[in-house]
Amino acid sequence: MIELRDVHKRFGKQVVLNGVDFEVREGETVALMGPSGTGKSVLLKTIIGLIKPDQGTIIVDGKDVVHLKRAQLAELRSQIGYVFQNGALFDSMNVFENVRLGITDEDKYRDLDYCRDRIAECIRLVNLPADTIDKYPAQLSGGMRKRVGIARAIAGTPKYLLYDEPTSGLDPVNADIIDGLVERLDNELGVTSVMVTHDVRGAFRVADRLALLSEGKIVMQGTPQEFHDSPNAKVREFLERDFDNPSFAA
Repeated sequence: MIELRDVHKRFGKQVVLNGVDFEVREGETVALMGPSGTGKSVLLKTIIGLIKPDQGTIIVDGKDVVHLKRAQLAELRSQIGYVFQNGALFDSMNVFENVRLGITDEDKYRDLDYCRDRIAECIRLVNLPADTIDKYPAQLSGGMRKRVGIARAIAGTPKYLLYDEPTSGLDPVNADIIDGLVERLDNELGVTSVMVTHDVRGAFRVADRLALLSEGKIVMQGTPQEFHDSPNAKVREFLERDFDNPSFAA
């Protein structure tokens, strides 16, 4: 379980998170929505300890992330797969070596036979051809790079998956492919997931529950149907940007 209580973060004079309360229950997928620049990625990075909040409590599996020592934080991170917005692949490494970086157990990382089998399985899980492992990032399309990033995130068999805008920069067809992949992996792997996105349609497709971040606070968290029915003005304004026709349905 992931639980944030009264989390604050500012950069200089800019207040990014202003008392965030946010919860992700075990086994569910939560889409964290909001316009670009509202602090969604910052919130995601506080969960894994990449950014330390100025105030507040962040609990993952009963552990207070803010106060973990370096070794404890490394142990927690070994249970969390992180999908970066741009894929964050290393251009000088082929796909095999990029995905191998996601294997957090040192003994398994050094076991080349294990790595070959595990990486082949991860490439299969993200629906890429087997020979993709020999290619370099520059030889891949944007959608393929995104899927390699997801393969790396699952390589260490994590309990949690954190997705930072997994469909950003993709055309609608590839965005749908990634959304479908997120949905399938969550079901097949049984992970608990948080997906940062401003894509309302994708969020409604993939998530068990949704959360809307606006002006530094979570203004609503609930099921897709609850969002669909909500009279909250900020919720309506955000949703209607994408669902501006009668086909809108939860």
